[in-house]
Amino acid sequence: MIETAPFGCTGHHSTRVIFGAAALGAMRQEKADQVLEVLLHHGINHIDTAASYGDSELRVGPWMERYRDSFFLASKTGDRTYASARDSVQRSLERLRTRQLDLIQLHNLVDEHEWETALGAGGALEALVEARDQGLVRFIGVTGHGTRVAAMHRRSLERFPFNSVLLPYNFTMMSIPEYATDFEALAATCRERGVAMQTIKAVARRRWRDDDTQRRFSWYEPLKEPEAIRRAVHFVLSRPGIFLDSSSDATILPLILDAAAQASGEPSSAELEADVGKHAMEPLFVWGGSDSI
Repeated sequence: MIETAPFGCTGHHSTRVIFGAAALGAMRQEKADQVLEVLLHHGINHIDTAASYGDSELRVGPWMERYRDSFFLASKTGDRTYASARDSVQRSLERLRTRQLDLIQLHNLVDEHEWETALGAGGALEALVEARDQGLVRFIGVTGHGTRVAAMHRRSLERFPFNSVLLPYNFTMMSIPEYATDFEALAATCRERGVAMQTIKAVARRRWRDDDTQRRFSWYEPLKEPEAIRRAVHFVLSRPGIFLDSSSDATILPLILDAAAQASGEPSSAELEADVGKHAMEPLFVWGGSDSI
């Protein structure tokens, strides 16, 4: 079984692998139900989705009618103003067929203007706090992509006591000195304040290239070789207390979960460097470049 750890100060012990329900965005319900069976088999107890993940919330909804008590349920809103975020939370509750979300997150809050809008007067954060006060959500988090996200999350935590953060973490991203410095500073802040730290892109290989012909289930190309996936997963889970959100490519979900169930310490730098060379791995975001996805 996959180990659990306290999800910050929420009181919930989440599996160290969280199911990234973006994988369900374009699935039929029958296929999504098969994914649920995989989650139940591995004891996964935390689902992370978003209003913008296609039909993901609609695919998760029928599960919640049967298994709501089995999962810590998280969603996200990409809206930045009070009214739009309030409406987004209501739609998510309806689509997910639940009266309460365990966690609602401000989605990809990195852009300076959007940050000021969402956290300012009349911004999305006011709607999320109101939803919490009304019992519609229990906790509030913030997520993001790119090279500046760790620094922006630290700013967000200075502005508001978010319960969780989410950002990229893998060997290639941590090989960027500036990103690694910002990540470690954020990690220290999260430890001090009891903020849950979720990580994404554990098994990312690189961005898709124009001449790639493989079928695409994600905006980036993931690793596919089982041993490389195992080392990438172990790199993340060898760090105590942080969580790994699974890939939006559901075809490799069993490999990720199997690797997590057999966690055996951090791979050596030589092993990870060898994977980088063998699989032509690259950071998804480059310092000083575009942080778009």
